[in-house]
Amino acid sequence: MWLSDISIVLPDRLIQNGAVRVQDGLIAEISERPVKDSVRAPRHRLFPGFIDMHGDMIELELEPRPRVDFPMEVAIGHLDARLAASGVTTAYAGVSFSRTAKDNERRSFEHTSQIIRALKDNIERLRVDHRIHARFDVTYTDAIAALDGLLSSGAVDLVSVMDHTPGQGQYRDLEKLIAYRSHGQGVSMEEARVQIEERIAASVPADQVLDNLERVSRLCQSHGVAMASHDDDTVAKANLMADIGAVISEFPVTIEAAEAAAARGLMIAMGAPNAMRGQSYSGNLSARDAHAAGLLSILAADYHPASILPAIMALAEQDPNGLAGAARLATANPAKALGLTDRGDITVGKRADLVLIDPDGHVALTLRQGKKIYANGTLDLPSKGPVEIVKENLQNV
Repeated sequence: MWLSDISIVLPDRLIQNGAVRVQDGLIAEISERPVKDSVRAPRHRLFPGFIDMHGDMIELELEPRPRVDFPMEVAIGHLDARLAASGVTTAYAGVSFSRTAKDNERRSFEHTSQIIRALKDNIERLRVDHRIHARFDVTYTDAIAALDGLLSSGAVDLVSVMDHTPGQGQYRDLEKLIAYRSHGQGVSMEEARVQIEERIAASVPADQVLDNLERVSRLCQSHGVAMASHDDDTVAKANLMADIGAVISEFPVTIEAAEAAAARGLMIAMGAPNAMRGQSYSGNLSARDAHAAGLLSILAADYHPASILPAIMALAEQDPNGLAGAARLATANPAKALGLTDRGDITVGKRADLVLIDPDGHVALTLRQGKKIYANGTLDLPSKGPVEIVKENLQNV
């Protein structure tokens, strides 16, 4: 099948009015000119499928309101549909292990392990290529052995390490954290302050945190899984994370930390909602400022997959390489960071993971390995062939 009369976003430039042929799940041919006998999509733009290396949506799908639990199959199916409609073809579901979570609560070991098993059990009948991003609280010493087991079984594809103890990292501003907790939990400022003080009093010693970091790093290296740091807030922390083998710095809190991480060769990942809105909701580093400084490498959905496309379009206005450069933030760059050599750009021989954007900036069509996983109904697509929906798969979602 040919998609023709389209602008094609290549890794380094745009083809203004060309065509792409999809065959056997791969990109078979790229033409600089329109072709006959094709699916014509004038004024549409063709991007590589978006690769989201950090999306926290699954936990919110499972518990859309506090203490309101949804069935796993409902939550996973809905998230899968949302991702496909947002142009995401590869998604790393962020699932968390937290020391402070009680048994079977969100982010407890039992609850998170259940999410991982459910995603892996359903992987073949989902639209998007789903993978697991384990967000590991480095104060959670007792869960390191369990993480080892998950890595050994191949259940985890990416690990990020973080310390959410109040007073550093994302929560270095205690007054902002207290106000956030007060509003989010519906408690008084005084009650929120007591909660924060209790967490600080129960914090894990620094030498134990460092030992845990080193243990997790060794596990990731032994299993060939990339490790990311999370919420780097100082130059010293960025250098420490580089020393122990992190390859990605997620959501650095300050420009100084981002500069230090980038200088050590880490790829800087920030949230697409931050880039779309032009600011961090928590008052931390702006993704647009990081991009303007030449530091931003990767855009992640964070908590909102539909923000990836508008974030790309916003950053394209200031990117030295325009739309091609901004698109790499959600395609080629995360593919490189995560070792996904078969996808991430529109190149002959790569997977036909593609997203077609209409003139109004909406996702019109998403293909995964040449198969249609989302369409908004505006294109006249063939009923059979390489873009035919595998009906028996989608009926089970």
